Amino acid sequence: MPITSRTIAGRAVNPIGLGCMSLSWAYGTPPSDEDGAKLLERALDLGYNNLDTARIYGLGHNETLIGKTLAARRNEFFLASKTGIIVDGDKRRIDCRPETIRAALDESLRLLNTERIDLYYLHRRDFTVPIEESIGALADLVASGKIGSIGLSEMSAETLRKADAVHPIAAMQTEYSLMTRNPEIAVLDVCRELGTTFVAFSPVGRGALAGGVRDAGALGAKDIRRSMPRFGGENWAANRELLDRFEAIAAREGVTPAQLSLAWVLSRGDHVVTIPGTANIAHLEENIARWDWELPAAVSAELDSLINRETVAGGRYAEAMQRTIDTEEFA
Repeated sequence: MPITSRTIAGRAVNPIGLGCMSLSWAYGTPPSDEDGAKLLERALDLGYNNLDTARIYGLGHNETLIGKTLAARRNEFFLASKTGIIVDGDKRRIDCRPETIRAALDESLRLLNTERIDLYYLHRRDFTVPIEESIGALADLVASGKIGSIGLSEMSAETLRKADAVHPIAAMQTEYSLMTRNPEIAVLDVCRELGTTFVAFSPVGRGALAGGVRDAGALGAKDIRRSMPRFGGENWAANRELLDRFEAIAAREGVTPAQLSLAWVLSRGDHVVTIPGTANIAHLEENIARWDWELPAAVSAELDSLINRETVAGGRYAEAMQRTIDTEEFA
């Protein structure tokens, strides 16, 4: 059977949403505001109805672009944003104190040109503030009508349970793909148990599983993948061999590598949605074109055997970044 719509916070959404980060930051030079606006408009026209942004994406640029471009179409999409990573000049910190959350939300509402954000995430765990205290502040914002629901990003099953005891957590957003299996340790199952939607970011392995990276050494100087171990040296050479075989399976099945990657993620449970990001309209169209394709069980097993935590070389983050993440890690 084809995949049907799924839900976040009780609202039906297309299982494939849009991660908007690439329009402002991270993977080399972002597009112009004009081109970014064209992509956002095209996304809604294609049926994308779950848009994900964050204050840190371009230091407010991403929220501003969405607010300027889509204000007149605000009722057509579910809007998620995030706070918790604060940048002051050249300094970056994680801050989930209640007063910081409240001030950040008011600024996001202004930039997004809206009176309500449907889903507001804590972008990272603040280990200096009890999670219950941060969630209590967010619960007050739900009661005020400024946000519709609460999400967590890159946090553990234990943290999710603590947070959910204070207020229902609508979504947990964490990196998940064939190449990144950490959610399978615990949080994917706990999300199902609690009724929390699992939102998979980087479902195409930051482009690797979409056929978009042939020579990792050629990535631009400002591309964040240059600091990620699995894109470097011998690790990348080993991973490239896996990806060649993966791409051959996609060709055999009559789909693109990106479409195969997305289908695999969505096959992991009906509580899973995904938000691939792109700054390219052709990729935007490709990602959603086969959104309802159900991955055959035999192909899923073949992929699991080929690309998994034992076969992928290199971690997803360098050590310094890894220390800021609350997700479970394999031994």
